[in-house]
Formats: sequence, C-alpha cells, structure tokens
Amino acid sequence: MGLFSRKPPQPRLPHFDMEAFEPVIRSSICTGEKVACMRDKESGRLHEVMLIRTEDDMDSFCRGYGLEKAKIKTIY
Repeated sequence: MGLFSRKPPQPRLPHFDMEAFEPVIRSSICTGEKVACMRDKESGRLHEVMLIRTEDDMDSFCRGYGLEKAKIKTIY
C-alpha cells in the first residue's frame, strides 16, 4: 500500500422502481442508528440500501436516487 493510495470505488446503489417503492430512513430509538431503506408500497416490506453515518452518506443516498432530504420520512 503506497503513501498516496486511491479510495476504493463507491458501491453502486441498487435500482428500485420509484412508483412501487418509497424512500424512508429507519432510525433506532435506542442507539440512533440510521439506515436508508426503500419500502414497498404494497406490502410495506423494507429493503435496506445503506447505513447513514454522516451527512455525506445522506447526501449520496439522495443524489443516487434523485431525492430531496425534506421529503424522506423517518420511521422508528
């Protein structure tokens, strides 16, 4: 490993049909851990997409799916 190594490539986000799925943030009441998910509108089943640790993670989730932060619901 060199002194000036490259960052590993960011994993690609899975594709979801935005008419059948809605973006939500699942947050733990106890630990405050946040996970970006896609919720199936028919069944309510959650598909975890990525862990949200920082504001940059939230920005990349929003950019990846073309979303606005204010429109994403948080569920507990």
